[in-house]
Amino acid sequence: MRAVDRQTIERGLPGQLLMENAGCRVVDFLLETFTPLTNHHVLIVCGKGNNGGDGFVIARQLFTRKLCRKLTVVDLAGAGDGRRILEATGCPVADHLDPNTPATLIIDAILGTGLRGPAEGISLQAIQILNQGFPLAHRVAVDIPSGLPSDTTEPTGEFFRTDYTVSFTAAKRSQVLSPIYQQVGNLRIYPIGSPEDLLASCQLNLSTPEDFRSLFAPRPKNSNKGMYGHVLVIGGSYGKSGAPAMASTAAYRSGAGLVTVGVPAAALPMVASYRPELMTEPLHEDSIFTLAAKMSVAAIGPGLGTEAETVRLARRLYSELEIPAVIDADALNAIAGNVPPANGKTRILTPHPGEMSRLTGRSTKDVQAHRLEIAQSFSAITGTVVVLKGDRTIIAFPDGETWINPTGSPSMATGGTGDILTGMIAGCLAQHSHNWRRAVVAAVWLHGRSGELAAKRLGEQCTLATDLLDSLPEAMDELRPV
Repeated sequence: MRAVDRQTIERGLPGQLLMENAGCRVVDFLLETFTPLTNHHVLIVCGKGNNGGDGFVIARQLFTRKLCRKLTVVDLAGAGDGRRILEATGCPVADHLDPNTPATLIIDAILGTGLRGPAEGISLQAIQILNQGFPLAHRVAVDIPSGLPSDTTEPTGEFFRTDYTVSFTAAKRSQVLSPIYQQVGNLRIYPIGSPEDLLASCQLNLSTPEDFRSLFAPRPKNSNKGMYGHVLVIGGSYGKSGAPAMASTAAYRSGAGLVTVGVPAAALPMVASYRPELMTEPLHEDSIFTLAAKMSVAAIGPGLGTEAETVRLARRLYSELEIPAVIDADALNAIAGNVPPANGKTRILTPHPGEMSRLTGRSTKDVQAHRLEIAQSFSAITGTVVVLKGDRTIIAFPDGETWINPTGSPSMATGGTGDILTGMIAGCLAQHSHNWRRAVVAAVWLHGRSGELAAKRLGEQCTLATDLLDSLPEAMDELRPV
């Protein structure tokens, strides 16, 4: 983002104008969120640098437009252009933060993303005063809560406790990844004028319903099942027939027109009895490729097993199938350590951190410490889409496009939720082959949102994997175009 700002300025858009745009976007947010803003006493605390400059723009806009009942501005850095311009309008500026200020809305513009190390000095004192007082005030941070590191390391000192963070142009890593994302509150991102072509380098996206809402528009009246794809789920070794049954049901519930399950003969009765809508086929290596050629998408791995025969089959399917394939569970283990090249075929890998460790040969601890870098690197090297599951699931595409999924719940830490995700991705892909990237992002969002809704209904400890499917209709309704 610093590079984008620099290049924007080099192209002729002055930094002062970018700052003005940023401050105005914060004011837009305040007007949208805290209506009527005229009822609020707004306290703006400004530090040095661009973050403090944004704060002075916000203050000038609020004062000259008479948008709030009362405005208190504190300058921690001493006289500067922002302060002089504000005072020229007649707005007083204080040098010290009074903990007795009766503020109902606090704007933190003390420290920005350039902070190295913990906050200290007068900035730290101001953060402490803001955190210890004003219990009833709404709290908004500009760009990042002051005191938080700009990378994804744990905070080492005091930081501003906020309800909202208003940032600009594109998401920064620390705002959307663990552990820092938990401290930014409700994140809002606004454009401030950077040219679109420069944003190609900012390929880290936080998924929102607006990114894929169009996929959930009403279907045509003359719809038929052939219009929405046919999913083939391959898995189900002895004792694990529930996994492909759950994945298949998830594909159907996500909207696929048809779903066929290929499992060993011994598992056929159980799968067939799970849902009457499911079609079944015995899993024979000689016939599975002929069957797959008629399908839209394959989901390979749920309950597949780790016997030598199934490992060989999984590797063949991975390499030889022409249709898009979602690779999960035992199919991931089958290719671990020697992932065949995707060769331009659509391969979507959905590992949890342990499976990612086996795929890459790096420790699970290392995977968790460098989730973004490892997912992006592995995707680029193998030509696959990597859906690295966990807190803030990462979706990395081979060309560098990366999405961070904000939905999910600890309730999903239970057996079978991965099978549900595999089926949901396959079901969304089957329907939206023309926009398959957004279909993957949408499926991951829906999966996490279904977990949140299930936990709200049942509690985090009581939620089962199939409970997500009961919540999926409600989650999907949230995506319907308005």
